[in-house]
Amino acid sequence: MPAPDTTTEQRRSAAESSADESAELAAFDYASEAELFATPARRGKALGYRRFARAADAIRFAVEELPSGVLAGTHLQVDDRRVVGQEIRRLYDSVDYPLVRSRRPQ
Repeated sequence: MPAPDTTTEQRRSAAESSADESAELAAFDYASEAELFATPARRGKALGYRRFARAADAIRFAVEELPSGVLAGTHLQVDDRRVVGQEIRRLYDSVDYPLVRSRRPQ
């Protein structure tokens, strides 16, 4: 029996990972209360803590209002789930995101 093709296995694994990630995004509750902790990615002083009535508002604030370079060090706590950095950006970019996005470039 020939050895499995490593490249094919890597692609399959990446596709499964992407499907899992998509399912997690679809299951995210944008209406839940959320806490946002913003810290620059490189050992900077914490920019602060904010509580939001809806996770969607916290995500919008993190992506549209925080200074560039801060998102990587930012985390969002929604119920028992912690969302960090680029995961916040993926939630913002998701088709399920319920708010109107600004025209601010990425």
